Amino acid sequence: MMLILNSTPAIQDAAAVAAAVKDDMGMLWMLIAGILVFFMQAGFFLVESGMTDSKNAVNIAMKNFLDIAVGSLAFWFIGYSLMYGADVSGGGFFHWGGFVFSQGAADLFFQTVFAATAATIVSGAIAGRTKYTTYAFFSIILTALIYPIAGGWEWNGGWLNAEWMPAEFIDFAGSSIVHSVGGWAALVAAWMVGPRIGKFLNGKPVEMHGHNQMYATLGVFILWLGWFGFNGGSQLAWGGDDSVAASQVVLVTNLAASAGALSALLFTWIKNGKPNLGMTLNGALAGLVSITAGCGNMTEGGSVLAGLIGGILVVLSIGFIEKTLKIDDAVGAISVHGVAGAWGTLVIGLWGVDGETGIGLFNGGGVSQLAAQAIGVIAYAFWAIVLSYIFLTILKATCGGLRVTEEEEIAGLDISEHGSIAYHGKRNRELE
Repeated sequence: MMLILNSTPAIQDAAAVAAAVKDDMGMLWMLIAGILVFFMQAGFFLVESGMTDSKNAVNIAMKNFLDIAVGSLAFWFIGYSLMYGADVSGGGFFHWGGFVFSQGAADLFFQTVFAATAATIVSGAIAGRTKYTTYAFFSIILTALIYPIAGGWEWNGGWLNAEWMPAEFIDFAGSSIVHSVGGWAALVAAWMVGPRIGKFLNGKPVEMHGHNQMYATLGVFILWLGWFGFNGGSQLAWGGDDSVAASQVVLVTNLAASAGALSALLFTWIKNGKPNLGMTLNGALAGLVSITAGCGNMTEGGSVLAGLIGGILVVLSIGFIEKTLKIDDAVGAISVHGVAGAWGTLVIGLWGVDGETGIGLFNGGGVSQLAAQAIGVIAYAFWAIVLSYIFLTILKATCGGLRVTEEEEIAGLDISEHGSIAYHGKRNRELE
């Protein structure tokens, strides 16, 4: 009897130690995941520079460094507070916790690299013709205001989780919050900046080849790797059931990316007679974006189907934006992030799950989840498009325009904006 009584404090101490270890492991997982997401900036640089002209490679490098540098400071100073502060609007629309607000270093760092990702999406769409100063100001606005305010609507108990909603809106890691917000901002920016010189001939789009497809391929592999932290880290914990859940998130993320790459490859192969590398790369990215919202609410089979459809959607969307809307998106960012982001958010309402229970229209959940997802998709698109248009209009009036001169664009932004070039020495290349 004495042994049993004396064991009670020991059991309590062991439970406390186990809880502390779980907390520490959760913090470590978030930091590792955040580091992986940080490394995605290198992937974005390689994709954007590889898919565009070599005379703009330095400019793209400078924009990616700008995104992480000013994005980190802007999000630390004001953005994190607007996303995770207290609800001061009374309806879950606006949050604020004061300047330099923080709920923990690991969480702040993890959320910071997400904000930088949203800004980087715009960079690729408007590559090759945009003023560096204009882009710098817009990057600050996006990471300090546009993205964090919208993020609080879902990730801080905002209005998308209100009782009057048909169901609780789900966006596990940011198909809409990060990717669609960045994608719709890119749509407005590309439309307002205008197409690159030579992109359209007699109203028809001309394919403008990137200077290094190997860069682009390596960049997508880096992004694919970083996405394991992007989605897996969004579990925000490690240990016990959280470890199982985070591992499942990583698994379905990989499955969706693979399916997206394969569907884009096969679709372009059938459509054009040959498999296309650029579309395959964008298909992989579209698959990743397509599972980002539902990676915590999707079966393995459901994630494959989501990625397959996402890969086809991105091919169709790129063609529609170029041929019908006449908008020049240098790397397909609008389609990869905006369109696939909307699809990835909606698909939860089609065949998403909550544990073992189907919550989608096609697996017994009814229409309520799909309605909630649609409301979120529309809200994020409206917010990003309207705010981007307002701020870009202001920047156009105050910064002497959004794009460089024709002479500067022809010479290349590396020379005109930075006085440098990426590749020194004479280069000879024969093209048939």
